[in-house]
Amino acid sequence: MKSIELRGLTHIYSKGTPFEKTAIDGLDLTIRAGETVALIGHTGSGKSTLISHLNALLKPDAGTVLLDGRDIFASKAAIRAARFRVGVVFQYPEYQLFEETVFADIAYGPKNLKLSQQEIDRRVRQAAAFVGLAENTFDRSPLELSGGQKRRAAIAGVLAMEPGLLVLDEPTAGLDPAGREDLLERLFIWRRATDAAILLVTHDMSIANRCDRLVVMSEGQIVLDGTPEEVFAHGDELVSIGLDLPAAAHIARLLRQQGVQVPQGIYTVDQLADAILALRGGKGGPAC
Repeated sequence: MKSIELRGLTHIYSKGTPFEKTAIDGLDLTIRAGETVALIGHTGSGKSTLISHLNALLKPDAGTVLLDGRDIFASKAAIRAARFRVGVVFQYPEYQLFEETVFADIAYGPKNLKLSQQEIDRRVRQAAAFVGLAENTFDRSPLELSGGQKRRAAIAGVLAMEPGLLVLDEPTAGLDPAGREDLLERLFIWRRATDAAILLVTHDMSIANRCDRLVVMSEGQIVLDGTPEEVFAHGDELVSIGLDLPAAAHIARLLRQQGVQVPQGIYTVDQLADAILALRGGKGGPAC
């Protein structure tokens, strides 16, 4: 995949009824190969509706979705291709495991691609390795796995299809800190190894600030789109639409409200420490 583009995307629920609601309104977005993008926004902002268009689970009421320049809704074959090239992992995917063995569950997608058994085997083992799932689990029932192992097996099943875009909705929800960190690092390793794109839907700003790019949604539209530094420079705007800030960005914002001259765009602890040290050295204003 080189890119996926949303052009003028609009989706309306319960159209023509008293319950009509515009979930996405004329939205434009492009995600390119190799990017790691965080999609953030308050509950009801349209994030889940947006990602459901990326592999044709939902059809827009207006606008187009272009995968490498081709409309994914142009034909049944185009829809099918999009569903293999854009892998979507919804929240708590472990509840969607259904095969008798872990191996069979991970192999389900590749089998539907009509691949050889040798290629299926290669993909299953490679995907399991990427997520840190040991091969000694392959013959076990998915129901016998721990919660963290189930999450990894479900994600491996999507990775085994070798998508050009991997979409993950709150992939670390419910995991302990060590498990969360390990899974994230493995996903980033997978992205670097494949040059695929990752779109992470998250409320966790400590995850978002590790991505190359942040896309902020509110009321069905994109209100901010840029690097973490560019987006977190709009701290007041993010707070006004109901979003949290990374701890460092929040502290920097409070310091500025107290008249301390720390720069905009701070979002990591190291950046905040450097700014405070600069102030204490007389380089950036009064010491705090």
